[in-house]
Amino acid sequence: MTPTKEQIIKALSQVRYPGTRQDIVSSGMLQEDLKIEGNKVFFSILFPKAHDPFSTSVVKAAEATLKSFVSEDLEVKGTPLFPEPTPEPKNMLQGVKNIVAIFSGKGGVGKSTVTANLAVALSLEGFKVGVLDADIHGPSMPKMFGVEEARPVAVSTENGAEAIAPVEVYNGIKLLSIGFFVEPDKALIWRGSMASNALTQLLTESAWGDLDYLLIDMPPGTSDIHLTLVQTVALTGVVVVTTPQEVALIDARKGIDMFTTDKVEVPVLGLIENMSWFTPAELPTNRYYIFGKEGGKKLAQEMGVPLLAELPLVQSICDSGDAGLPIASHSGSPLASYFKDLAIKLHTEVEKRNREIPPSHKVEVVH
Repeated sequence: MTPTKEQIIKALSQVRYPGTRQDIVSSGMLQEDLKIEGNKVFFSILFPKAHDPFSTSVVKAAEATLKSFVSEDLEVKGTPLFPEPTPEPKNMLQGVKNIVAIFSGKGGVGKSTVTANLAVALSLEGFKVGVLDADIHGPSMPKMFGVEEARPVAVSTENGAEAIAPVEVYNGIKLLSIGFFVEPDKALIWRGSMASNALTQLLTESAWGDLDYLLIDMPPGTSDIHLTLVQTVALTGVVVVTTPQEVALIDARKGIDMFTTDKVEVPVLGLIENMSWFTPAELPTNRYYIFGKEGGKKLAQEMGVPLLAELPLVQSICDSGDAGLPIASHSGSPLASYFKDLAIKLHTEVEKRNREIPPSHKVEVVH
């Protein structure tokens, strides 16, 4: 006697999937391709994940249940089905040629100002540039580029996944900052893991496209964020920003040591001495070494790293950043030439590093 479809479904409703303890009928696992041909029954079960550990046992249980509850004479064939595997996410950084972290041992040395102007200078030299503002607790790039009201949007990638689209600023520079996602006047009170997760997402889930340089404006000091960075991406190198002041040099020395230790091994591309001297607008030829003289030069020699630039402390550099258009974009300003020279020297050091040193690797986490 040929069984009815209702009999088959009623019997299979006795079979439960151990992963959820629900029966395979009410949970929708039994598929609609149920076929009855005389005393032959064919059915398929869709499991919730690929390589499901319960697939074999559940199919066999379903076959045995039909024989027990319907007829021993049935010829039963159950087929396990699995969801399509999720495509591997595209590496959003594969089009980025060089990833350079901009670091300072302490706050207040002008690291973010240097980063913004260096990005502009590199773009004016014809390079495709991106900037990631990773200073989680003090993001300043939106202000420096005049895009505080910008809100990045999600875009679809080639494999159908979604990614964050950076904001395009001066001369096509691609910019992302945690500042785009938080209230600008509110303190960001995050534990280290939350900040690290935010950095990882901005780095690896954003549509950076093809870039010659991705500059990462790091928080000052040494923290979880720095460890997360070297564990997430293979840095081309790091640039250290300091002032000539001894207290800044002490912290810069610690930073150089952190990146060059055998556990990290990130090349130091060079050191930038910021606020090397003060020149008042009314006396443009005068130099006042208010933070000390040549401290950065001496540290670079001591640590065996290039001195990329000595940059003056000038009011217009600060004013331009506050106005949302870094001084490096002012072609008529003598100060723009400092950052142009810096961009050329950095590119020279990067090319040298890429010729002479094997590509960097992400730092492996050892428990």
